[in-house]
Amino acid sequence: MSFKETPASEHAALIAAGVQVVDVREPEETAAASLPGTIFIPLGQLPDRFGELDENRPVAFLCRSGGRSGKAAEFLVAQGFSDVTNLVGGMMSLGLQD
Repeated sequence: MSFKETPASEHAALIAAGVQVVDVREPEETAAASLPGTIFIPLGQLPDRFGELDENRPVAFLCRSGGRSGKAAEFLVAQGFSDVTNLVGGMMSLGLQD
């Protein structure tokens, strides 16, 4: 099983639809810019904290450009989550990080 890819610009619609949108950037990155309604779990903490996510609800991952969120999506699929999305382009595509 694999994950889906969706443009990061769809984040608000996903949150409104009840998707768990997880920002996997580091704390200093999220302090500079963040999106309302997201859950913050830095990528390095995901193996210890993925249990905080509801495996019965869709999950979408967000990062600076889409690389770390892709790794997070791969990890979650490997843990048995079935509805996982990578928000491609990340914060950079939204003009919120350089």
